[in-house]
Amino acid sequence: MLPQLPPERLGSIARAADETGLEELWLWEDCFRESGIATAAATLALTARPCVGTGLLPVPLRNVAVTAMEVATLHRLFPGRARVCVGHGVQEWMGQVGARVTSPLSLLREYVVALRRLLAGETVTVAGRYVHLDQVALDWPPLSPAPVLAGAVGPQSLRLSGECADGTVLTAGTSPGLLRRAWAVIDEGRFAAGRSDPHAVVVYVHAAAGPGAAARLDEEYRRWGYTSTGDIGAVGDAAAVAEAVQRWAEAGAGTVVLQPTADDPDPEAFVRFVAQEVRPLVPAGG
Repeated sequence: MLPQLPPERLGSIARAADETGLEELWLWEDCFRESGIATAAATLALTARPCVGTGLLPVPLRNVAVTAMEVATLHRLFPGRARVCVGHGVQEWMGQVGARVTSPLSLLREYVVALRRLLAGETVTVAGRYVHLDQVALDWPPLSPAPVLAGAVGPQSLRLSGECADGTVLTAGTSPGLLRRAWAVIDEGRFAAGRSDPHAVVVYVHAAAGPGAAARLDEEYRRWGYTSTGDIGAVGDAAAVAEAVQRWAEAGAGTVVLQPTADDPDPEAFVRFVAQEVRPLVPAGG
């Protein structure tokens, strides 16, 4: 669900996802629109089947203990159905609310490490540059693993995600070629940290279908200000979109989130199209 839509649209979109068997529905926390946690909780309560992803929660806005409490609550209420990503946030927006930090990378590193430990049920004491906890432990930690994903774009953030997080979320505009290069940098971080556990990669892909799809996608590219639009979107009928999804899957994406255009005339229909027409054409595991 795009943050350009008002929160009251969430119910019908969530029900469309549930009714059609959509595997995952990803939401946003974008300043100054909907809360990621509030919309995730509502969506999970309104549905029975899909996993609900939140990408991403800006760490400068959120005390890590509060985020841990919220994420743990989602996992206790809806086991195995919540996927949460944290990240730097848009620095201009962080400045607007007085939360911009000198070193976003240091903050993200401290935050991800502390959040993972809290969600694992540990008692955490840390005196970092930005994160400060004194004997903090959750009374109700998740009963099963609660992976923490990190949003990343540049090489330093990608390397950090590989080193510290359980997965990486890549923004729309990431081509399959860029995805392969991102994986190489993520793996550098994983190697440096001696990690061999699974690492999930989620990538957003601009998508459009139905009447005027190509024109709407071109307008979306202009809206995002891309200097190059080579192989960064999926457009056309179900077969064409499924073929595009497979390109990102073959490049290493475990989850491909099809992101409709901001002016999509019928988001509920888009959800049904993805679940009922596109997904059956993507090989299992793709």
